[in-house]
This record gives sequence, C-alpha cells and structure tokens, in this order.
Amino acid sequence: CMHCESGWGSTTMLLCVARVVVQRGCRRLRPFRHMGTTPTGPLAGVRVLDLSRILAGPSGTMLMGDMGADIIKVERPKTGDDSRRYAPPYIQKKQGEDSDIAAYFTSCNRNKQSIALNFTKPAGQDIIKQLLKDSDVLIENFKTGTLDKYGLGYEQLKEEFPGLIYCSITGFGHTGPYKERPAYDMLIQAMGGSMSITGVPDGEPMKMGLSMFDLTAGLHGVIGILAALNDRHHTGLGQHVDISMLDVSVALLQNQGMNYLAKKERQARVGNNHPNVVPYQVMPSRDGHFILTASNDEQFERFC
Repeated sequence: CMHCESGWGSTTMLLCVARVVVQRGCRRLRPFRHMGTTPTGPLAGVRVLDLSRILAGPSGTMLMGDMGADIIKVERPKTGDDSRRYAPPYIQKKQGEDSDIAAYFTSCNRNKQSIALNFTKPAGQDIIKQLLKDSDVLIENFKTGTLDKYGLGYEQLKEEFPGLIYCSITGFGHTGPYKERPAYDMLIQAMGGSMSITGVPDGEPMKMGLSMFDLTAGLHGVIGILAALNDRHHTGLGQHVDISMLDVSVALLQNQGMNYLAKKERQARVGNNHPNVVPYQVMPSRDGHFILTASNDEQFERFC
C-alpha cells in the first residue's frame, strides 16, 4: 500500500500528472501502476477508482484487476478498509507468526494499489476529482446519498466527467422506498427469499455458507461496467450502473422464483433435494455419503 509516514488525516495532498506528491514531510510516491509487470488482459488500460469497501465492491474490482485493469483503492486514513480487521485468521508472516493483515481482506483485494484519503474534507474531494481525470470507472458501495454530501455523487460528477462510468452497489438501489436503508448479506438473503428455500424441511430458515449476494452484486456490477464501457465506445458517454443487492437476490431465484409465479405457491424447503428433479440428492453409503444427480430419464437408466 502507498501510505504516508506522518499520517494522512491532516496532510494536504496534490495529485500531479503521472505522479502523486504528498507535502508536509511525506515522501514522494511512485506513479500509479501495476507492481512488477506491465498489465495485460482484456481490461489493460482501463483505470478504476475504487471507493468501495468490505466485500461487494472490492470483489468486483478484484475481478477487473485480474483482467488487467489498473485499480486504485481509496481507504480511510489510519484504519483502512474494515475488512483489514475481519480476523482471525491473519495472513502468516511465517509459520506460527501472524501478520496484521486479515485473510478476509486479502481474499478480495489482490491486484490493487491503495491510498489513504479523507474525502470528507475539501482537500480530499479535490484529489478524488484529480484522480477521476485519468479514470474510466468509479465504483462505490456507500449507503445511497452518502457521497452526495461530499460532492461526489453521480449527478454531481457527470457534467465534469461525461465519460465516467459510475457504479454504485447498495442494498436497495438508488430509487424506491428502501433506498436509504443499509443492508448486509444475511438481511438480503432473508428479504430476497433464498433463506425460505434453504435448509431442511422442519428446520429454521437457513442462510447460505457464503456471502452470496455481496459476491453476486459485485459480479453484476462488473457485468454492468463492461456493458457501459462497450456502450461508451459508441456514444463517448459514461453512465450510472445502479446495482441493488435485493434486485440481484430476487433475480437469482431463477427457476425457484418462476415455480412460485406459476402457481402462487411457496416452495417448501427440501434440504439437499431438488424441487423438480429426482434423484438429485445426498445418498448414504457404507463409508459415508455421495451425491446422486440424474436430471433426465436417460441418465438414470444409464446409471442403473
């Protein structure tokens, strides 16, 4: 990470073309670029200003970094991304010795360069705008309206940066009655319906073992960004990619959702079984369990 030895909270910073200069006793920082090698891949040459934190946004920008995009991650001074402290476990310095970096943080922040910046202050807001002059994409996952308070919302930036693709990932999107509410993955699993169809029939509603809708919201964000980049080739204009975790969770119900719409009957929980196909389940055996899936009669006949 790029950091200032004297503390970023009260430091004035100026961004110059191809280099960052930090005043008041801080060392000069090298230009933003991928460490080690020249970036390759289909997104080489695309620069992303990543204001997101924790999982939904960072998982998406990590995928873009994997495809060659230049990711500049903006973190809070002194504390950084919350997920730096989502531990234990920590990354090991060596066998039996913890570092101060949570494994959680490293899981969704590879291929990025970090700066610490307080954009709630005018000086920090100026630096964000300087960075945007050379950026193609901004991605953020703050609660709706948060960045508007600092002059960094899409409507406030689009005139000055008409080619900017601005991706927002929130619990409930930027329109609708719940737009100002915060959300976490488990809440979205409950509201979106997936917990009502997960688990054993006589058990309580069960969440999935993954932060499924954080991750798939990030994935949908990347899909939207790629579509917007392609559209910009034709129009020269950016756009706002508005990703709602609740929208994503309902969309991913897919066949389960259509089963409900067909008969207006809620699907009961079926554990490891399938609501439409048999066999498609966990089977016991003498030395443990195995999975038996046959999605049509021909497959089952061959199995038999």
